[in-house]
This record gives sequence, C-alpha cells and structure tokens, in this order.
Amino acid sequence: MQDPDSWQDDVIHIDEKITLHSIHERYVDEIFTLVVKNKAWLKTAMDWPKYVLSVEDSRKMAQGNYMLHHRGYAKMFLIFQNETMVGVFSFNQIEPTNKTAYIGYWLDKGVQGQGIISRTLQAVIHKYAREGLARRFVIKCIVSNTASNQVALRNGFELEGCLKQAEFLNGEFHDQNIYGRIIE
Repeated sequence: MQDPDSWQDDVIHIDEKITLHSIHERYVDEIFTLVVKNKAWLKTAMDWPKYVLSVEDSRKMAQGNYMLHHRGYAKMFLIFQNETMVGVFSFNQIEPTNKTAYIGYWLDKGVQGQGIISRTLQAVIHKYAREGLARRFVIKCIVSNTASNQVALRNGFELEGCLKQAEFLNGEFHDQNIYGRIIE
C-alpha cells in the first residue's frame, strides 16, 4: 500500500473558472467557514451539517475522507471558483466490483444557479468512466429537494425509482428518488 505522505493531490480543471482539489487537511478552515455560512439551508436537505460544530469536526472529516479518496473507496473534491472555495463534489461511495459511484454535492448558496454542479458532474463522471473506476453513477436525493432532482435530470440521469421513507432528516423519514446514469 502506498504511504499516505507520498499521495499527490488530485486536481481537475473543469474550465477557466472552476477547479477541483482533492480533500486535504490544509483546507479545513475554509471548509468549516463555508459549512457554517450555509448551515441553515444545508440542513434542509442533508443530515450531516448539524454535527459540524467546530473546526476540529471539519478536520476529522477531512482526515477520514483523505484516506478514502486516495485508497479509492470514495472521492471528495473541493470546488473552487476563481480560487475561492464554493462547495464540495464527491463520490460518497465507490463499489469497485460493480463499478458504481454514488454522487454527493453541495454549493454555497450565493453561487447556485450558475451551472457549476452540472459542469463539474459532467467532467468528473466522464473522467472516471474513461479511467475505468466507474461506469454507473447514482444520485439519491429526497423528493422535496427540487434543485438536486433537476440537476440529475438535466445531466442525463434517469429516474429509476422512489425509495419510500429511505432518508431520516430533521426528525422524520423522507422518500428518496434514485437516479442512475451509465457511461460505457
């Protein structure tokens, strides 16, 4: 196994304004600040923001995801627009045998609606499909998360079904849409 100290950061250039940098502990302060800034609306669609209470919480997340990223069990990228961190794009889980990657993402509320997630999604799934890491890509989101449902549909994902009461969020169970896209 490769020594973690020898791992190189992964950088993906999406376009002239958007660059992805693999998760690294050096970004912890920026990540924490961005989560705190967006916590109120993040909690409407995701459970994890309520557990981010300190920079140390963000440090632990970064350390764990750094290992998963470089070992190929997941991929987490920080999204930078004009060198400012604006969000996260990840393969929350990668099933190597099934060549399936489960996608997660979020953006700073102030930069939503600019196509950042769509451009990132297209570039990353095509890169990893070409490299053979995955061929099936999955987005799961609660039915009421209109923005994420629209991202999936706009980017060639097909609604494969609705999982009843599949996600516990804010004290209640929510139905979850599951979208898939296969790239050969």
